[in-house]
Amino acid sequence: MKIPISVLVVIYKLSGDVLLIERADRANFWQSVTGSLDTPNEDLALAASREVFEETGIAVDHLPIGSLVNMQHHIEYEIYPEWRYRYAPGVIKNIEHWFALEVPENTPITLSPREHVAYQWLPYQEAAKKCFSLSNGQAILQWFSTH
Repeated sequence: MKIPISVLVVIYKLSGDVLLIERADRANFWQSVTGSLDTPNEDLALAASREVFEETGIAVDHLPIGSLVNMQHHIEYEIYPEWRYRYAPGVIKNIEHWFALEVPENTPITLSPREHVAYQWLPYQEAAKKCFSLSNGQAILQWFSTH
């Protein structure tokens, strides 16, 4: 069963381009890296780093210190009904913690094919509009409005 606490990581370049990945289980569902904690006590930054590596092949520990930033923001949202089976019975809400990760311009991306089928780098305004999830778009805009 999944834990209803997750991370969202806005991956970006200094140029302002943001990485979006398309889910394998839902066509045209573009998003930033997301994922649930493995254990209730898992450190949020470690969960964010793990999810980034699992979904994109980017090793956060090989980037300069400070590349991964906790945005100190979280939201609570209702889990889509078609995905509730992944959680304990009766769980319908998730708490998502937002992070941002700056990567070099030439960062290679290696997708996990069972999770994602495509990726693209877009200017942050376009990326925010393309996200399936409104809150994902808000996370992108919030990051770039303050940095």
